[in-house]
Amino acid sequence: MEDKLVTLAILTYTKAQILKNVLENEGIETYIHNVNQIQPVVSSGVRLRIKESDLPRALKITESSTWLSESIVGEKEPKTENKSNKILIPVDFSNYSMKACEFAFNLAKTENAEVILLHVYFTPIYASSLPYGDVFNYQIGDEESVKTIIQKVHSDLNALSEKIKEKVTSGDFPNIKYSCILREGIPEEEILRYAKEQRPMVIIMGTRGKNQKDIDLIGSVTAEVIDRSRTAVLAIPENTPFKQFSEVKRIAFITNFDQRDLIAFEAFFNTWKSFHFSVSLIHLTDSKDTWNEIKLAGIKEYFHKQYPGLEIHYDVVMNDNLLKGLDQYIKDNQIDIITLTSYKRNIFARLFNPSIARKMIFHSDTPLLVINS
Repeated sequence: MEDKLVTLAILTYTKAQILKNVLENEGIETYIHNVNQIQPVVSSGVRLRIKESDLPRALKITESSTWLSESIVGEKEPKTENKSNKILIPVDFSNYSMKACEFAFNLAKTENAEVILLHVYFTPIYASSLPYGDVFNYQIGDEESVKTIIQKVHSDLNALSEKIKEKVTSGDFPNIKYSCILREGIPEEEILRYAKEQRPMVIIMGTRGKNQKDIDLIGSVTAEVIDRSRTAVLAIPENTPFKQFSEVKRIAFITNFDQRDLIAFEAFFNTWKSFHFSVSLIHLTDSKDTWNEIKLAGIKEYFHKQYPGLEIHYDVVMNDNLLKGLDQYIKDNQIDIITLTSYKRNIFARLFNPSIARKMIFHSDTPLLVINS
């Protein structure tokens, strides 16, 4: 008797492709139906189908993982509570994670906030089937068991906790409330899930700055979180000279003259208004356009009325190479932090037309604050 096909789940194309990789790695044939052949990446509501005889095993695989059962198959709705007084730090036990901790602990002291250290680890059930090469992931071999991985993760997390305790004792870090959390899954997915559930005031992530390899451009966890998070993300390069936000004197806010930039600036100002700094409102362009000057003049009038006590500078930065022009502006004006708005875009656009926020992570040694609209 022929083994008929049954629908395991109805998903977006992206998630269906991930689950397909997982199941096929376990020897289960899978088929994706109802795909938009012209733009498959942006298809929605595609059916992931398997042989009926494989259904019990497929369900066992998806249900054995929190990430697969909830994020991929279950599509559970996140909690919708008010923003909490927590600062989220995704950690990977590197030096630049420690830099993020230093900045976050000092910020938590000022804001009377709690720090959450989050580490996400893979398990063999799908680690070998997904092409995510990133510093947040443990590269595990077939011979390693889940128990070994978890022991390693706990050991590293305990070592990080001890290092933080030493810094608190020595006075390098302030003595504030913090906790450590472990989650299983794909790092960016779990970071985003936690942010949706707990609504932290900001996510602070360490980066390697200019020395980041180009190959990491698409796979970087920080870049993916920046593109998709509804919570503000502060990316701190390892070589950042200052230790706390109170040392920040000048912030560049990049604008495209979009109304969403005004909303993002309001959110930015309300979050950080307890600190004292000046703002450079800048527009990046590769050609001279009189309309840019007119729009900037209009924004100048708006900001003068809206934020009378804030020192704001207004500039149009023109250069054939936008990032090079921004680099020079940062250097000439001693900019401490770059702030910009990240507009919500589909995965196709994110992968093949990276946002300036994503590019800046790998290009600059200046901290980057991204406010999503």
